[in-house]
Amino acid sequence: METVVLIIHVLLAAAVIGLILLQQGKGAEAGASFGAGASQTVFGSTGSGNFLSRMTGVVAAGIFATSFVLAIYAKDKAESISDAGIPSAAVVESQAAPVVEEPQLPALEGNKPAAPAESDIPKAN
Repeated sequence: METVVLIIHVLLAAAVIGLILLQQGKGAEAGASFGAGASQTVFGSTGSGNFLSRMTGVVAAGIFATSFVLAIYAKDKAESISDAGIPSAAVVESQAAPVVEEPQLPALEGNKPAAPAESDIPKAN
């Protein structure tokens, strides 16, 4: 059943993308004053705005519903995985190897100046 819901979800997502790409922007009505309005009569004299807007809303509601169902399936799977014998964090930490401390380095003796490091940079005069 989860696979069917997932397939429907993907198809609805593709439908929303297609519906959004079919819709015209707000500036598209400006072409009607120059004679381009007659070419937009596929959906009738009122244009495609109302139909495509409603279909986009219906498909978006379908995506919301399938997302909700998929979230419920994911929650159920997460609960069943927790019963699979995976140890808790406290058990893992108690069985961890002990931390080995690094040995202390001896402190430098006295205030001896450090030997000058040889460099390829010439000395400025």
